[in-house]
Amino acid sequence: MADRAELAAFLRARREALQPEDVGLPRGRRRRTGGLRREEVAALCDMSADYYTRLEQPHGPNPSEQMLGAIARGLHLSLEERDHLFQIAGYAVPRRVRRGDHINPGMMRILDRLEDTPAKVVNHLGETLKQTRPAVALLGDETAFTGLARSLHYRWFTDPVSRLTHPSSDHAGHSRLLVADLHGAYARDGCDSRTAELVDTLRTASPEFGALWSEHPVIGPYCAPKRFQHPQLGLLELHCQTLVDPDQAQRLQVFTAVPGTESHARLQLLSVLGSDTVQRQVESL
Repeated sequence: MADRAELAAFLRARREALQPEDVGLPRGRRRRTGGLRREEVAALCDMSADYYTRLEQPHGPNPSEQMLGAIARGLHLSLEERDHLFQIAGYAVPRRVRRGDHINPGMMRILDRLEDTPAKVVNHLGETLKQTRPAVALLGDETAFTGLARSLHYRWFTDPVSRLTHPSSDHAGHSRLLVADLHGAYARDGCDSRTAELVDTLRTASPEFGALWSEHPVIGPYCAPKRFQHPQLGLLELHCQTLVDPDQAQRLQVFTAVPGTESHARLQLLSVLGSDTVQRQVESL
């Protein structure tokens, strides 16, 4: 059974302890108290301010497990704090398998400070857990997929639309990189894992994947520049810098361009795509 009074108190305590700077928000001169406002936390958790406000009341609603996961990410909870949240809400503690859905608070803080840069957190299966707005503008909303389609590896080998973000001449090399990445995850996770299930599915669904898998490709630590074909901005050559969290099997990927290049100029337009001013700038490139 959920302990509603304890749940409300825990949420209030964590909200008040979380500072604006922790989530990339300006403190502002009119902020009278420390901690975040309820509407700010609600936005971080992708829920309405009214619903979150009621969660902080002793007789409020009982959130679902999916909602609790969103709250844990929004409040930047550690794994121990997340487990406690589930317990007082009346649920079993999530298994700590290499699913990698819970983002490390430190990685979340870094991502929150990259709001003007294309960046995303992905797990070992290529599932995107969170993106900055410029990353959505560059790659589309990769967090909206469900089931096996959550994995970029799966989409790349089963859905031709997923390849439109890269020039066709780069597809073969990109395929090889994805297979090598999945080989590394399979070596760590073993034959009784979600990684193995994904591999088995792809070997059946994609002859290309099966052929590359049998070659056992291996990639090094160097990440070569990648080319992206954007429908409005055109071709961008970007470098992908990666921060790895081995405990959570997650990677923070940040996309940058060399200053002074055409790709750098185009990259600056991602965060404001859609305005008339941007359209004129795009046409002038």
